[in-house]
Amino acid sequence: MGRKRKDIAMPSMEQIEAERKRLKYVQAYKKALFGTVYALVIVAAAAVLVSSLLLPVLQVSGSSMDPTLCNGDIIVLVKTKNYTAGDLCSFSWNNRTMIKRIIAGPADWVEIDTDGTVYVNGQALDEMYVQEKSLGECDITFPYQVPEKSYFVMGDKRDVSIDSRSTVIGSVNESQIIGKVWLRVYPFNEVGIIDG
Repeated sequence: MGRKRKDIAMPSMEQIEAERKRLKYVQAYKKALFGTVYALVIVAAAAVLVSSLLLPVLQVSGSSMDPTLCNGDIIVLVKTKNYTAGDLCSFSWNNRTMIKRIIAGPADWVEIDTDGTVYVNGQALDEMYVQEKSLGECDITFPYQVPEKSYFVMGDKRDVSIDSRSTVIGSVNESQIIGKVWLRVYPFNEVGIIDG
């Protein structure tokens, strides 16, 4: 017995043209998707590089910098080698990142009296950023001279801040400093440059 041959229907020109358009669209879609993903990867890599090398971003944790910086604030730092008294800086200590105010620089003499008034090189500081003076946790001997390449730092909320007044932290070496606080980006109603 012979087999019956089935007739295979040939696609029409309209079907061929429709399939060609579909394949062209799929190819264009894949190319656009790949381009978008590629661009997003490049932007993300650039953002990571900028944030880690030039402008680190941190979230404030704790109340030692109240009222200048509050718990939950998100800030941007700027990397620099120039720090002066009054600057807010972030530094690493014991696998933690801390934020404090620079009070005195290398070779400066610091004294703090029992009511919490701070003197640098014999001059009392006018600390408008401090709401309530306090000697706080202090176990160093005054007068205290800041070592070379180091900074004496204190929190703005003196009664709770653990800082250079304590031998646990002491003066912060410039190699520990991550950057200077530059900009608050959250909360949104307080976005702006931080002068110190």
